[in-house]
Amino acid sequence: MGIKDTAESWETLSTRRPFQGAKTAVDSDEVRMPDGSVARRDYQVHPGSVCVLALDGEGRVLVINQYRHPVRRRLWELPAGLLDVPGENPLHGAQRELYEEAHVKAGEWRVLADFFASPGGSDEAVRIFLARDVAEADGVRYTETDSEEADMRVEWVERDALVRGVLAGELGNPALVTGVLALTAALAGDGLDALRPGDAPWPSRPYEA
Repeated sequence: MGIKDTAESWETLSTRRPFQGAKTAVDSDEVRMPDGSVARRDYQVHPGSVCVLALDGEGRVLVINQYRHPVRRRLWELPAGLLDVPGENPLHGAQRELYEEAHVKAGEWRVLADFFASPGGSDEAVRIFLARDVAEADGVRYTETDSEEADMRVEWVERDALVRGVLAGELGNPALVTGVLALTAALAGDGLDALRPGDAPWPSRPYEA
């Protein structure tokens, strides 16, 4: 018997939006519980994110290092970004982020994993793409001047080293952890060619093909 998440929605009696930011918001819902009681649920409203695990011919993974103020740490991460263009195809968003953050393009794209970043407190859905047949992008390198990305480092790292870092508790970005372990599982299982195509449907964030 297969195990999979299922869609379900409990009755929402009211919704308030006490905070609206530039990219995300906070909603406060009054929700009827199965026993008839009413509970308040506060959560971040998020447009969704895409991440890219770029894999080169030597089995190395492209990672970036940048400062993350909420956790007061510099984290090693996968190239990633928000789906802040309404209705944007997530594959196009992933291709843009790989170009902007690492000046890299890829000839082959697959879906590696989908997950919810923090489902108890946010509706953020994340799709991790696997990018292969990678090469330096054409044109002038994109330069960021107004965010943490201006201080970002880019490295190619052996997959085994990343796995060891995850298991040792030394690497904690959720998309990096999920992506590296999913890649390892795929390599040990049916192989990378068995992964979903890059334009696979994403029910959590429907888009125009």
